[in-house]
Amino acid sequence: MSALLQRQQSTRALRVLAPARLHLGFLDLNGGLGRRYGSIGLAVDTPATELCLRRAQGFSSSGPESERALKAVRRFAEILALEGQYSVEVARAIPAHAGLGSGTQLALAVGAALMTLEGLSWQAQRLGELVERGARSAIGMAAFEQGGFIIDGGRGASDRAPPVLVRADFPVDWRVLLILDQTAAGVHGDRETEAFAALPPFPDSAASRLCRLVLMRLLPGLKETDIAAFGSALSEIQDIVGGHFAAAQGGSKWTSRGVGRMASRLAEAGAHGIGQSSWGPTGFAFVSSADEAARLYHSLVEDATAEGLEIRIASGRNTGAHVEPMLIKKANT
Repeated sequence: MSALLQRQQSTRALRVLAPARLHLGFLDLNGGLGRRYGSIGLAVDTPATELCLRRAQGFSSSGPESERALKAVRRFAEILALEGQYSVEVARAIPAHAGLGSGTQLALAVGAALMTLEGLSWQAQRLGELVERGARSAIGMAAFEQGGFIIDGGRGASDRAPPVLVRADFPVDWRVLLILDQTAAGVHGDRETEAFAALPPFPDSAASRLCRLVLMRLLPGLKETDIAAFGSALSEIQDIVGGHFAAAQGGSKWTSRGVGRMASRLAEAGAHGIGQSSWGPTGFAFVSSADEAARLYHSLVEDATAEGLEIRIASGRNTGAHVEPMLIKKANT
């Protein structure tokens, strides 16, 4: 092989690692005070989306969720009036339509990489708004930018994404047991819009109860690392919100009945804060330590596998997405 073919050139590229998020419930689906929704969420360290973006001779993408990544990079390049073309390589992706914020995290990862590569400043909320994310919740954008435990203030009269009201570190010792069902998918796209429109009116008294639970039990439990208080509040929030959404989920607060059964078994075994993230099918349960998470995992993993489910142990992620330069080696010809 000639020396010419062996010569290498370094091409600048950017790697982005973006965390999944759990949507733990809403504050106010009534909207009588002028704001609707109000979301509770948490960034978690697994699963995650990891991708590399670089300049190229044409638009291209590869890896899981490559079509969505390609659509995102083309859209951002068009909106920002960029003249270049780009390649996106997705190394791993948050499962789609699982209630983990996959679409938002992928779009934000592409947008942040593109703008950083071109020397442009960015904010996650603005990136999300450019590609019409954050219609009801700012949890995904806040998880991308800051990580941690998040509460937003819901949508008001403007077209802006909801404001973040609370951002707190999640206790480092606590763990989340995620229950994944790859055979099911949560409501999404046009079906989600239709499902929200078809929901019955949400009682003002229920919204009041949710807000009281958040302010007087959930947040104090988080701040004082009292998982029993935190968990009891979250389980009740999930019961109220899940009951409201049951009509759009076949009469159940669980999109996947198998996930619901496994979540009940985790509750019986001592886990706290049982529920479903967003439209599911992913379920969750909280425990106070890594040892407790391992105990519950090993006691139930065979049963979960028999039901076609996966249990995964996650930690809260108290930092946002990681964007870093990397070098791609390309041979000169």
